[in-house]
Amino acid sequence: MVKLTLYGLDPSPPVRAVKLTLAALNLPYEYVNVNLLAREHLSSEYLEKNPQHTVPTLDDDGNFIWDSHAIIAYLVSKYGDTDALYPKDPLQRAKIDQRLHFESGVVFANSLRPISKAVLFLGQTTLPKERYDAVIEVYDFVETFLKGQEYIAGNQLTIADFSIVSTVTSLVAFVDIDPVKYPGITAWIKKLEKLPYYEEANGKGTRQLVAIFKSKNFTFET
Repeated sequence: MVKLTLYGLDPSPPVRAVKLTLAALNLPYEYVNVNLLAREHLSSEYLEKNPQHTVPTLDDDGNFIWDSHAIIAYLVSKYGDTDALYPKDPLQRAKIDQRLHFESGVVFANSLRPISKAVLFLGQTTLPKERYDAVIEVYDFVETFLKGQEYIAGNQLTIADFSIVSTVTSLVAFVDIDPVKYPGITAWIKKLEKLPYYEEANGKGTRQLVAIFKSKNFTFET
């Protein structure tokens, strides 16, 4: 019997990427909320599971894995009835891996994290224009990736979609997605929203995160 426990919190985009994958695979799991404001991620108990004290963390029968990209690839590799969400074909997998690295190194590290840190933890209300430009750059790249195909890494749904949609929909807290300028992104998000598990796994947490940032009333320099 599968015994999985996911540690996280719904507003976190990486946690939502894992929740989307678990739902797509129809895997049962226990969900443990980690209160970052109460510094629960810095407790000795949590540090034993994940010394980097990040969310999400997956417990698979006493084996702990962190980093959403590692987790979602692991889940499909171990528990998927097929490899459709993370194909074994070298070229297809390379495309998916590229998108996962893009999400980690560009979308999250270059865009989402710097703004989140400035607004939530440093209390900044005016952010440099380069932070706005970084979000636009992400939108431009994603629109290009989607050109001529239905999903982010080709014409089938993969874990790359789960990873990137969790952060791109979160960036709406900072800069709206113009449907005229970005028709590909707009259509792609609408397609994913039709997944029966999307709302519970990503939609709800995205709205929570957007509401948090909107309440901060920050602006970008012009």
